[in-house]
Amino acid sequence: MSIQLIRDWRDLPASRRGAAAALGAFDGVHRGHQAVIASARDAADRLDAPLAVVSFDPHPRRFFQPDAAPFRLMSAGQMARALEPLGVQRLYLLPFDARMAALSDTDFAEQVMADGLGLKHAAVGFDFTYGKGRTGSPDALARAGARLGFTVSVTDRVDDRGGLKLSSSAVREALDAGDMARAARILGRPFAIEGEVVHGDKRGRTIGVPTANIRLGDYMRPAYGVYATRTRLPDGRVIDGVANLGVRPMFEIAEPLLEVWLFDFEGDLYGQTVETELVARLRGEMNFDDLDALKTQIDADASAARAVLAAR
Repeated sequence: MSIQLIRDWRDLPASRRGAAAALGAFDGVHRGHQAVIASARDAADRLDAPLAVVSFDPHPRRFFQPDAAPFRLMSAGQMARALEPLGVQRLYLLPFDARMAALSDTDFAEQVMADGLGLKHAAVGFDFTYGKGRTGSPDALARAGARLGFTVSVTDRVDDRGGLKLSSSAVREALDAGDMARAARILGRPFAIEGEVVHGDKRGRTIGVPTANIRLGDYMRPAYGVYATRTRLPDGRVIDGVANLGVRPMFEIAEPLLEVWLFDFEGDLYGQTVETELVARLRGEMNFDDLDALKTQIDADASAARAVLAAR
């Protein structure tokens, strides 16, 4: 059964209340997040309650810093798909608006967690904060839970055995460096961009390299350059490819794009939503003297991408 997506905490029927839930932003659903969710799963089993995740849309950072550079690691759909294999049955994506931002930690615990969601258990990370001014802490939440009728578990910081920090900020650092292997180790899967295929300038078709173009939106911008990719189509097929992510110095564009050449694929994807994994960064963006030089480099990139993907 697919995960149930719920976008409010107010006026919920009994059938959508009473879960054991992990609380947090969970952007990326990385391995550190998964440890918090595992704690919630243990409580769900013990209490015979549905397993849920409580997160926010938009991300609180976007609400408080509307002009901040793009930083998201996943879309809501990607979050739901990442949570489902972990046994999560419900995803509460609560609207983070002025009303939510104004709630004190006491009001959040009472109005949202207890009265609204009717939680039986709340699992949080060691650095979880909540309420106006981020005054709420795990200890404060445990005290609130004792008063309001839900239990609380706190997961300590989890790092990889090799010392790799497991956090959303560490994922962003890896993406900024173009280190897709490190990002994948933290996430537990390759970083992927999901979006609608839009019309580009169709210049690639003139040199035999048609691309599926995806706007980056609020996604964190990985290091610009050329990537070996795997793209999941709406029908479930996964197609290997090579992509340029950036602004193309030779034919510069104002807005960065992900432009994916799908190997051995024919079809019209315009208007459809695809998800592209950035498996490995092959090189940075380059300028070229002419189209022939560009085509020669694209052929070399394609060969390199095929070799990388064949080994994974």
